[in-house]
Amino acid sequence: MKQRLFAAAEFQTATNVSRETLDRCKIYVDLLHEWSGRMNLVARSTLDEVWHRHMLDSAQLFPLIPVGTKTLVDLGSGAGFPGLLMSIMGISGVHLVESTGKKASFLQTVVNETGISAKIHNDRIEALRPFIADVITARALAPLDKLLNYAAPFSGPNTLHLYHKGQHVGHELTKAHKIWNIKVDLIPSSTDPQGSVLSVCEVSRVKPDRF
Repeated sequence: MKQRLFAAAEFQTATNVSRETLDRCKIYVDLLHEWSGRMNLVARSTLDEVWHRHMLDSAQLFPLIPVGTKTLVDLGSGAGFPGLLMSIMGISGVHLVESTGKKASFLQTVVNETGISAKIHNDRIEALRPFIADVITARALAPLDKLLNYAAPFSGPNTLHLYHKGQHVGHELTKAHKIWNIKVDLIPSSTDPQGSVLSVCEVSRVKPDRF
């Protein structure tokens, strides 16, 4: 007997989202399926597992976001994971940064259809006017050392960075520590046995030795 796929009902049970929020999530997933026929938003092989592979994987960040967060910047948003889902789940002041026009159009369509207030920035990260965020997120964008460089214009002394990482996280941390002073909490992923979520704070550049 074929095993039933993890679907919307299982997602609601796992996250305890409201019926209204679940309805918005369903709109998001439906649009993702529709638009994926025209462009590469996520790997096509993962579309049948979207509620677990992308939705639940992103949703695990929600309880890590501090109460009172007013600004969240999602770097390289792509299909909107995790930033767009964070907005759907109730995080205010979400900014989605995506340089590809077609992907930005998809993000804006989801925002319009779900009635959420996330702001889309169709621009390169480096070109965006800097502002300080309470939280910065990214998923499958770049190694940690480069992520922290991208995030620097939006990072203040109290900014929390939340990054999805895979099995090579140890190597990324070793490389990042050569360039950045960081306080790190490595949280095992709830959806991927080889994955983790990096919770990073107190970020500053390593000062070169003076002789």
